[in-house]
Amino acid sequence: MNKLNWTLMASGAWQLYLAATEAGLCYVGSPGAPFEELETWARKKLPKAALSRDDAGMMPYAEALGAYLRGESRGFDVPLDLKGTDFQQSVWQALLRIPHGETCAYSDIAARIGKTSAVRAVGAAIGANPALIVVPCHRVVGKNGGLTGFRGGMIAKAELLRLEGSTLQETR
Repeated sequence: MNKLNWTLMASGAWQLYLAATEAGLCYVGSPGAPFEELETWARKKLPKAALSRDDAGMMPYAEALGAYLRGESRGFDVPLDLKGTDFQQSVWQALLRIPHGETCAYSDIAARIGKTSAVRAVGAAIGANPALIVVPCHRVVGKNGGLTGFRGGMIAKAELLRLEGSTLQETR
């Protein structure tokens, strides 16, 4: 049985569950979400993994995320072990290439992966992003520049974009 290490990290008002395999960070929970969110994700994506709290072993991930949330870092240099389909992986890789402080539309992501007619599928893949904040799905906005859905909630999305210095528009 594989081990899935986890910790609860806190930075200011942010409280997030993080999980990692031996290969890297695979999960960042929604801000303030209960442990059950992590358990549900783990049962679905890694059903044979045993959840094991490991605050010390997860410290590099917690420190990296904390530094970002305090505005001390603009990115992440931690190994990732994202679980998803090939299509989801291609979308998540495109998200990782959105520069800090910039935003783009779902259609831009679809174009970047060469699937211009798959905007809805791109949206679904973005919604399935297991590593919030680290894989910056919060940088994807509506075509009109307004805020759109985010597993972590719209307040958290707006806060992350403000932290990065993005110019926000009112959602229409």
